[in-house]
Amino acid sequence: MTEAKTLGELRASGYVVVSVREEMRRNLMARLRLEEDIFPGIIGYADTVIPQLENAILSGQDIILLGERGQAKSRIIRSLVSLLDEFIPVLANVEIPENPFAPMSAEARKLVAELGDETPIVWMPRAERYGEKLATPDITIADLIGEVDPIKIAEGRYLADEEALHFGLIPHTNRGIFAINELPDLAERIQVGLLNVMEERDIQIRGHKVRLDLDILIVATANPEDYTNRGRIITPLKDRYGSQIRTHYPESILEEIAIMEQEQRQLDLGEYREIVPSFMSQIIAEITQQARKSPDVNQRSGVSVRASVSNYEALLANALRRSIRTGEQDVVPRVSDLPFIVPSLQGKIEFEAMEEGREDKIMDKLFRDALKSVCDRFLDMDEIEPLAAQFADGLHVTTGESVPSGDYADIVKRIDGLEQVVDKLVNTDNVAVRASATEFVLEGLHINQLLNKDRIGGRTTYGG
Repeated sequence: MTEAKTLGELRASGYVVVSVREEMRRNLMARLRLEEDIFPGIIGYADTVIPQLENAILSGQDIILLGERGQAKSRIIRSLVSLLDEFIPVLANVEIPENPFAPMSAEARKLVAELGDETPIVWMPRAERYGEKLATPDITIADLIGEVDPIKIAEGRYLADEEALHFGLIPHTNRGIFAINELPDLAERIQVGLLNVMEERDIQIRGHKVRLDLDILIVATANPEDYTNRGRIITPLKDRYGSQIRTHYPESILEEIAIMEQEQRQLDLGEYREIVPSFMSQIIAEITQQARKSPDVNQRSGVSVRASVSNYEALLANALRRSIRTGEQDVVPRVSDLPFIVPSLQGKIEFEAMEEGREDKIMDKLFRDALKSVCDRFLDMDEIEPLAAQFADGLHVTTGESVPSGDYADIVKRIDGLEQVVDKLVNTDNVAVRASATEFVLEGLHINQLLNKDRIGGRTTYGG
């Protein structure tokens, strides 16, 4: 089909133009039959958001994704492009993408009238059929719909001439998908301008009698906080969206970890090897989960999955810094690296109004609660409690984020039974991984109030 270069060749090929909605619907049905992954890279929505999204597409409806920040709303919308045909034919040398068999604009109609079957066409790839705009207070109707172009007037066209118009973002996304991010932040008078686009599928520009029968899927994202505070969606516009789909944060620790590992920046480590024990991944994920339940954290704005990703990256960065300093090749995070994620976490959560200095206490509680939860999953208290008894006679050990991994072997030798607990926890001879496990066990004893802990600088001392 893509060999056709003119309107006549396209007509002779038997190509049939279908609407964007029908195109997406047809492609989704084909992929469902083949049991393909419709939205790869979207984790945690298989039984909730994705079925609703598929139903909206099968119904041919415009869509609003409603959810707090960091819930993959923009990623979902951008992935809708994969349901478009790989290429479609549009008229060449006109301002907006147009169906060759049904030209809309004065420019396109004039071109087809002049050239007939010799009218040139081009094949537009799916990647060019997506348009997106972040709603901001300075957006105008001209940005979205269009306006009289002063340059065209200067060239000699009249104000009443339809060809004097310059079309906005929405007409330029004709035959595709147009997304508005954070729709409630769009001024109400601008939202009114979208009503015709949503229902009648046409546009009106000033006093011009312009009717462009647009073929476009309109999708939007919105934050519930914006709905009620900074802005709102006017009722007539909200009514024109067929489906409002509620997104959510990961419902399990494993989903949170999967997103962390998928989204972390893949940097070149050179000669270094990155190994993350499962208990350390779970601690990072659990800190975010605890923040989402904390009454001291503003839950209206939410705690983004980006908090987990940034914390994970910061944890690995400190482990890498240690490996460089100590001359080790294995980059393995430890419990003593956790204080270094505070800068990344503070930038991702909003605290409720409180007195000065309270934030540090809240952060400490989030860390303690997360450590307690993960320690309860990985450590058997009946096995580790006898270890604490050995500290009653004055035994103490020192750990720290700057301590070489090899030094932890001496700690294991000094505490009877610790080696067996570490073996069960990690089951490896890797020195750096065993050092991380050793710290985790000692922290588990402290969290369960079986050991005291003193932290001075970058060193931590555990004792009876």
